[in-house]
Amino acid sequence: MSMYQPKTGLHPAFYHTNYLLRKKFFKLFGAAFHIYDLNGNVLFYSKQKAFKLKEDIRVFTSEDMTQELLVIQARKIIDISSAYDVFDSITKEHVGVLKRKGLKSMLRDEWIIMDQQEREIGLIQEDSTLLAVIRRFLTNLVPQTFNGTVNGQMVFSFSQYFNPFIQKIDLDFSMDRSGVLDRRLGIAAAVLLCAIEGRQG
Repeated sequence: MSMYQPKTGLHPAFYHTNYLLRKKFFKLFGAAFHIYDLNGNVLFYSKQKAFKLKEDIRVFTSEDMTQELLVIQARKIIDISSAYDVFDSITKEHVGVLKRKGLKSMLRDEWIIMDQQEREIGLIQEDSTLLAVIRRFLTNLVPQTFNGTVNGQMVFSFSQYFNPFIQKIDLDFSMDRSGVLDRRLGIAAAVLLCAIEGRQG
């Protein structure tokens, strides 16, 4: 199993380099996501509450929701360029910020990655402008891919499987061999992208 060495004291679920995120399909209100390791074991479970004007997404170790790992909170109510704070539920640490580039993301999604001091350190981009336009205005059956960089270095790719019924995304952090990106921020980015960007289809 491919592993990396994150900062000490983190939950073991953050030690993997490859994950599979799957969105729960038959859910009438809100959204739920499971994140598995390569052996099919559930490492994270996230439930997004419906009808909330201000996003508050929680990430747990399992569907029983007894152990919370991350909190993702929007700073503003329904804002296309809102910033989302990511907190470690165990240590109470402010891990970083993910901020959507509002108007620019109308055609091609872009998110800014910020560290604990809210300094811009990286960028998350949809794969291409052409494919992004096709997805928005012609068909949502073209799978999405997001690439993340920190200080110009590629640190992850999130690739959606072609499946019109079940949303499945491969989360690949293997190129970040030196652990440049805090894996907690990476997992939060995957959940947030799946929750927020999934509404545009």
